[in-house]
Amino acid sequence: MGVEIAIAVVAVAALFGRPRFRVVRQFERGVVFRWGKVLGRPREAGIAMLVPFSDKLVRVNTQIVTMPVPAQEGITRDNVTVRVDAVVYFRVVDPVRALVEVQDYQFAIGQVAQTSLRSIIGKSELDDLLTNREPLNQGLALMLDSPAVGWGIHIDRVEIKDVALPESMKRTMARQAEADRERRARIITADGELQASKKLAQAADVMSDSPAALQLRLLQTMVEVASEKSSTVILPFPVELLRFLEHSSLPHAERAAEARAGNRSRNRAIDADEEAAELTAPVKPEQIESPEIPALPEVAPVSENASVPDPIEEELKRAEAQSSDGARAASA
Repeated sequence: MGVEIAIAVVAVAALFGRPRFRVVRQFERGVVFRWGKVLGRPREAGIAMLVPFSDKLVRVNTQIVTMPVPAQEGITRDNVTVRVDAVVYFRVVDPVRALVEVQDYQFAIGQVAQTSLRSIIGKSELDDLLTNREPLNQGLALMLDSPAVGWGIHIDRVEIKDVALPESMKRTMARQAEADRERRARIITADGELQASKKLAQAADVMSDSPAALQLRLLQTMVEVASEKSSTVILPFPVELLRFLEHSSLPHAERAAEARAGNRSRNRAIDADEEAAELTAPVKPEQIESPEIPALPEVAPVSENASVPDPIEEELKRAEAQSSDGARAASA
């Protein structure tokens, strides 16, 4: 009986006393705990030998982990309520610290990512969340990397995935975009009208120099309209012909009016020269008729001291006054 017990003890000791072997895969690192303490450096990929009853192997995945961050609701700096979700890419670079320093490193990274995302929402404006996300992603990565370094985790990158807006804000932004598109359409239309008006003004100048070009353009327009068989064109030809003749004769009428005005001005100048020549010409003696000298009246005797008027001098003065009046009348 004692021999059988001894054989059984030896068999159990041989069974449990031999070393155990574990396999560590390429993307893993194995951390060995002996009696609760970390034993040396983490085991690399391959076969790890453990001592029975004392050693325990914990495998840590060193691949990049993709962790989605649940949507967080917050108010932006310009007082707009939004819901933002993100995704975090990280990997373990120190397996010992990832197991010793934090209880569950994946849960810890997720909680830090949520709080950091809410903080980023409060510090940013709506336009930045919609159009300028790269600086926000970098800031979020820095906020996550600060505690993760102490846990032996490297934050590879952080990306904001989606920004959910309220329905009222969506309608407002749609109206704003529509108004902006309408403004640009009006500006483009106005530019086109301006360029077309300049070209039409140049074409009108060319056609005004050649009246036949206007008639050819009219006929070309009629041909273009008549190309559609479904349309009927009624053209009052006599009226259009009169209008064409009127428009085509306008330059000739203007030239004729200018010629007549020039002739009238030249005639007035000639008449004015003739009148000036007549006024400046000397008066011929034979053209002045000398008045008849009347007989001398009888004069009563006067005293020696009294002054007697000379009748001959009075008649000569009267004749000179009449001749000067006749010259002024002729000049007028």
